[in-house]
Amino acid sequence: MSDKDQSKANPRRAGQLVWPALIVVAILGAGAGIAAWFASDGAAAYAGPTGEVRRGDLTISVTESGSLRNRDLEIVTNRVEGRTTILWIIEEGQFVEPGDLLVELDSSDLEDRLIEREISVQNAEADFIRSEQELKVTESRTQSEIAQAELTLRFAQLDLRKYLAEDGEYAQERSRLEANRDLALEERTRAQQRFNDSETLFRRGFITPLELEGDRLSMQRANIDVQMAEANLSMLETYNHERQREQLESDVEQAHEALERTRMRAEADMVQARANFNARSQELQRQRQQLARLETQIEMCTIVAPSAGMVVYETSANTGRRANQEPLEAGQEVRERQELIYLPASEGMIAEIRVHESALDRIDVGMPARVTVDARPGRVYEGVVRRIAPMPDAQSIWLNPDLTVYSTQIEVDARDLRTGMSCRAEIIVEELTDVLYVPIQSVIRYGGLHYAYVQTPSGPRPRRVEIGLDNNRVVHIRSGLEEGEIVLLAPPLHDRIDAEEDENETPIEDLIGSTEGDDDLRTEVPGREQEAS
Repeated sequence: MSDKDQSKANPRRAGQLVWPALIVVAILGAGAGIAAWFASDGAAAYAGPTGEVRRGDLTISVTESGSLRNRDLEIVTNRVEGRTTILWIIEEGQFVEPGDLLVELDSSDLEDRLIEREISVQNAEADFIRSEQELKVTESRTQSEIAQAELTLRFAQLDLRKYLAEDGEYAQERSRLEANRDLALEERTRAQQRFNDSETLFRRGFITPLELEGDRLSMQRANIDVQMAEANLSMLETYNHERQREQLESDVEQAHEALERTRMRAEADMVQARANFNARSQELQRQRQQLARLETQIEMCTIVAPSAGMVVYETSANTGRRANQEPLEAGQEVRERQELIYLPASEGMIAEIRVHESALDRIDVGMPARVTVDARPGRVYEGVVRRIAPMPDAQSIWLNPDLTVYSTQIEVDARDLRTGMSCRAEIIVEELTDVLYVPIQSVIRYGGLHYAYVQTPSGPRPRRVEIGLDNNRVVHIRSGLEEGEIVLLAPPLHDRIDAEEDENETPIEDLIGSTEGDDDLRTEVPGREQEAS
């Protein structure tokens, strides 16, 4: 049977042969269209993503995520004498506030000892005697303070009256200045007369020019004395008198207010002292034996949190130092002054981040940083790099041998944060002013040089550029581009880069194609290495 007859006999098979032929024709047509586009040298309008060359201030920084911890720790120790047993201990990892119960110790033996030695009675009696003496001292002290305040007010009132009286300080000072002015006027009149007489004698030849000049200077000096005397009198009337009067009136008012404050403070102190005395007296009568027990050993057996923080057992924090030590738990025996719990202090935070080795040469101790916390959206905390680990983080290397990071600590000025909060730290490497920059993905590396594809009337064209530092988002352009030019964010891989110093032109797609699957490809684009890390 012929093929034609077979096709008629099996039309399904004939259809299966037609479709592959149509697909081949479509592929050839598409290839011809792409080749025609390549041949047009990119003259068609580029419809891909583009960016603009911008000018402005640029912050070069290294940004990493991390977590917060407290800079200082509050150490909770056992202050009960001898050895005692833990009855109850708070669960590790819980957050506590000041005054929250942390540990309860067995106090049965201590209660028996305190009762036998009658410590409670002695302490209660001492407290009663002390409160009685404090009441007497407070009463005497408040009376003396009130008397002193009253005397100060009286002196201030006397000073004001002494100044404003008819024959007071102001009147005396004004009389003195008026007398000085009158004397100066009289002296000026006499000096003027002497000068007039000297002029007559000089014209007749009885005195020398030097003597005439001396009388003229005396007259001028007398005029100056008159002016000074009048100025002093005017200053007194215009400024000094008003200022002194207001000052003395203010002193009287301040002394009066101070007296009122002293009386109110004295009354409050007396109320407090009487209340303290009554409380001690009642305590002595009601609980002679319970007072000492509650104030000494039993209080020490009930350990409360001195500050806010997350509970960390001492045995958990120092596992490396004492690996054989048993963990804290109810029923364990503890000794005096033994460290039990660590509470991270709420003030003074450290942001711990891990910086990739590629960015290590950019940062240094003392650089400023900005820290944002997930739990505090919208807030930025200022910080300073305090420590960069000299060796890579061992835990990160153990988890991923290809990842080398260095632990970096940033001291944060904040008091509203807590240990364990997630954060993001931006270490400020450099602040550039009035520079050109473009998106980092618009710059590629080829043949050891950097290029950017610039949009031109004839289509995208590669241009060699000199770059500076980048912040993983934009890169500083030192030369090669102008402000306002449009660059391609996804440079075409089919084009050729005409290297100005290389006669062997290699298509960029050949370069990338030859490195396909190679991990080093990310180093060809600035910033990609940081993103991969």
